[in-house]
Amino acid sequence: MLEPAKIYFLIFGVLTIAGGIMGYVKARSVVSVIAGATTGILLIVAGLVLPDHRELGLVLALLTSAILAAQFIPRALRTRRFMPGGMMSILSVIGIVMAIAAWVGK
Repeated sequence: MLEPAKIYFLIFGVLTIAGGIMGYVKARSVVSVIAGATTGILLIVAGLVLPDHRELGLVLALLTSAILAAQFIPRALRTRRFMPGGMMSILSVIGIVMAIAAWVGK
């Protein structure tokens, strides 16, 4: 289960960075690009350290996914828009599930 988690977190990280850049381009939101880059890099690092540093990678991925979920789920519910809130909510929940499944699937 670690290899699929690794691939997922690498892709999720790239998508998060891309989303932050899109937020900056579309709304000139500096916060979006900084938050997207920071959380995207954390997800990429989590993916890169898996499976060699299993605990570090999974904890980093789980915490980052949880932070993103806490940010985007309320936004998606409030705006009822798929982009960006709905998409990031789904990706974050999948990230949480992937991290827990990889942790349990020792």
